[in-house]
Amino acid sequence: MKKIFYFPALFLALHGWSCGVVQSVAVNSTSGILTYGMAALFEESDLTLAEQAIPGNLKLVEALYRAKDGDDDKLGTMLAQGYTGYALGFVEDTDPERAKTIYIRARDYGLKVLRKNKKFNAVFDEDAATFAQGVETFSKDDVPTIFWTANAWGNLINLGINDPELVGDLPKVNALMDFVLRHDETFFYGSAHLYFGTILATVPKVLGGRPDLAKVHFDKCFAIGDHKMLLPYIYMAKSYAVQVQDKELYLSLLKAVEDAPIDILPEQRLVNAIAKRKAKAMAARADDLF
Repeated sequence: MKKIFYFPALFLALHGWSCGVVQSVAVNSTSGILTYGMAALFEESDLTLAEQAIPGNLKLVEALYRAKDGDDDKLGTMLAQGYTGYALGFVEDTDPERAKTIYIRARDYGLKVLRKNKKFNAVFDEDAATFAQGVETFSKDDVPTIFWTANAWGNLINLGINDPELVGDLPKVNALMDFVLRHDETFFYGSAHLYFGTILATVPKVLGGRPDLAKVHFDKCFAIGDHKMLLPYIYMAKSYAVQVQDKELYLSLLKAVEDAPIDILPEQRLVNAIAKRKAKAMAARADDLF
């Protein structure tokens, strides 16, 4: 104790070190709790409760991320996933412009993690082909971050489909999703197939759209998720069924969502509850689309 008293500089150094260690331990411990918290949110079926809870949880994750100076890939990926899910489930249907800003935030958190890969970062601003070569320097372990980053980026483009600058990034998003498709097509219930099914069904044939191939991707997504994840029904209805002008298919897909038990996939009650709300709104617009 006397040595500490007579050498205040040493005391301050030790004090700072101990605070840093305590903070690091606290952040690491809380990160584990947040993982369980994320799982609990996905299991929530009460949309009002979830909508009120998610923003506060995301700000807590951001605080922890800053406490580690933005150098925690797990938290960065969690933020990309969390903000993407929040915008998709609770913002884009009522406030598309606000949803864009949230998707940008989600995308940028994911890109901050991915751009730590020096080879990828070096070609990030290059043409799509060179960008795709950079994507190949990742490994299967990077699939979660790549998926959630591409998901946010793709949703941003979807909301800004009339913005040439945003649409110009589509080949880069495709390269990221293609990586997921080739390295783990089952990730998040086959959602890379869902992405390509939606893209190929939405883009006009003259610009490369392929409704026939889109259906193959949707069918693969359904099979991987054992028909228990309901969002693919929503996206097949709003893209493929509308594109081929099949009203009967459109309504049958939405009815499948409405009729499915909320506990059909307990670990994804929230996502399925969101799908059910979207299905109800989409069914009311059927006559305007066909």
